[in-house]
Amino acid sequence: MADKLAIMLLTVDPDHPHVCGTPFFQAAAAAAMDVEVEIYFASRSVRLLIKGVAEDIFPSDNRTKSVYGFMKDASELGVKFFACGGAMEPCDVTQEELVPECTGIAGAATFVTRVMDDDWKTITY
Repeated sequence: MADKLAIMLLTVDPDHPHVCGTPFFQAAAAAAMDVEVEIYFASRSVRLLIKGVAEDIFPSDNRTKSVYGFMKDASELGVKFFACGGAMEPCDVTQEELVPECTGIAGAATFVTRVMDDDWKTITY
């Protein structure tokens, strides 16, 4: 079984909160299984990394846990978050605005390296 997982958030968008919780829940589950997990925030998903954005959206109507709550759960289990530098400017995101859980900036080349590496499995949302 592979022990490394790279997750690409491409169509996850804070404007559609019902799709924003699952990637973090699954990342946390994988991390709890001792899998090394990295999440790459591309396109509009990079907005989830802005302080306050994910705190104010909820993936379900019961509003018991915000998307940021799911992100924190994953981060506490060791999941690494990477903002796409190419998505930051068009989405008007600066490094100073990023949540503390953001590990750093990484773009297409980093994710493609993971995809091409036999030691890694990938999921795209």
